[in-house]
Amino acid sequence: MVLLGGICIGFAPIGLRLGLDDLGPQAIAFWRYAFAFPLLFLLVLVVERRLPAKPNRFVLIAGTCFALDMGLYHWSLTFTTVANATFIVNLGNVCVGLTAWIFLRERLTWIWALAVCVAISGAAALSLGGVQGKADLRGDLLALGAAVLVSGYIVASKVARSSLGGADTIFWLTGVEIVVAAGLVIGFGEAFLPDSMSGFIVPLFLALVVQTGGQGLIIFGLGHTPTALAGILVLVQPVVAAAISWHLFDEPLAPLQAGGGMLILIGILIAQRGQRQNAFEPSQKPIKAFVD
Repeated sequence: MVLLGGICIGFAPIGLRLGLDDLGPQAIAFWRYAFAFPLLFLLVLVVERRLPAKPNRFVLIAGTCFALDMGLYHWSLTFTTVANATFIVNLGNVCVGLTAWIFLRERLTWIWALAVCVAISGAAALSLGGVQGKADLRGDLLALGAAVLVSGYIVASKVARSSLGGADTIFWLTGVEIVVAAGLVIGFGEAFLPDSMSGFIVPLFLALVVQTGGQGLIIFGLGHTPTALAGILVLVQPVVAAAISWHLFDEPLAPLQAGGGMLILIGILIAQRGQRQNAFEPSQKPIKAFVD
């Protein structure tokens, strides 16, 4: 589920690029959350057969981190390439394992370290192995700030799932993201509404595929997946984003970049095999201790 969620999230930068003619990057994120919110409310009613449970403080922290992460990420994409920004943001996934080790006491082994090294090497080749196009240091720095927030989002979401169901968690996450995104739209001076109704097509696509499908699958999967492993699995995102943007935005993949994409997939395979061999030690006890 986490892996499939990462694939769905790979469409986020594609949708953003396509929607920038009608809305600003922060407004696109706002409507992505806003359109998904009622759908997720229905998901809670159907899956849980009740109203959403009361949120905990960790889902509020996770939602804030994610909304700010996406705000910086969307801003960075107005300066740099899809592959470049996505690679830098996904460096935050490496920090996920370290953060989980420090706060949640998830045991890491050499298999995890090997998977990270292979996947990150592939991500570097994917991003830096071809013509950089309109890459800009400003965009890279914004993406780096977003990367810092990725770790907080995944770890806080993992802790939130210890007392909330998957449907409840993604519902409240999205609610928090709406509030934060609205503040970003106002802060950046963007218009909330497009000039025509067709401007809502891209945000609606993102709400269905990326928010409900992608983020929803990741949140559901985090309830059954070690945090460190999830951080590696989500690295499939730049492979999807770079492959699609190759044709849509004239950002072709050089042979080195294609090899980098293969390395990412190999790193993910190593991580999954390591999980089967108990390379990670998921446990609810450290999470409960951290919450207490």
